[in-house]
Amino acid sequence: MRMFRRLLLPLLALSILPLGSQASPTMAQERRDHERARAALEAGQIRPLSDLLAEVERRFRGRVIEADLERDDAQWLYELKILPPNDRIFIIELDAATGTLVRSRGTVQERVSGEAQPRSPMRP
Repeated sequence: MRMFRRLLLPLLALSILPLGSQASPTMAQERRDHERARAALEAGQIRPLSDLLAEVERRFRGRVIEADLERDDAQWLYELKILPPNDRIFIIELDAATGTLVRSRGTVQERVSGEAQPRSPMRP
C-alpha cells in the first residue's frame, strides 16, 4: 500500500500541472498577435486604442471594461465591452482604422447632447 502511495502522488502531481507543449503555443500565439497589432499601428492600419477610448467615453455612457483587437477578414476591429450606470454591459465593435461603429450588442447607451462625462477618480 505504501509503495502504491509513493507512485500515485507523483503521478497525480504531474497530471494537474500544465504540460510545456500545451502552454507554449498559447504564449507564442499571444506574442505573435501583439507583434501583428504593433506592426498594424506603426503602418497606420489602425488607430491607437487610447484615442478611440477617449472618443468612446465621450459618446457612450459608462466605462470601457475590456478591449480586444481582432482581425476579421481584411478588417481590424476593436471590440469594447462597456459598463454603463445601469450595470447592463453592452458591446460595440469599431473599425480600428477609422473608429466607425461597425456593430453593437446589448442596449447601447449614448450620451445626450450637453451631458457631462463622469470624472475619472484622481490617481495618487
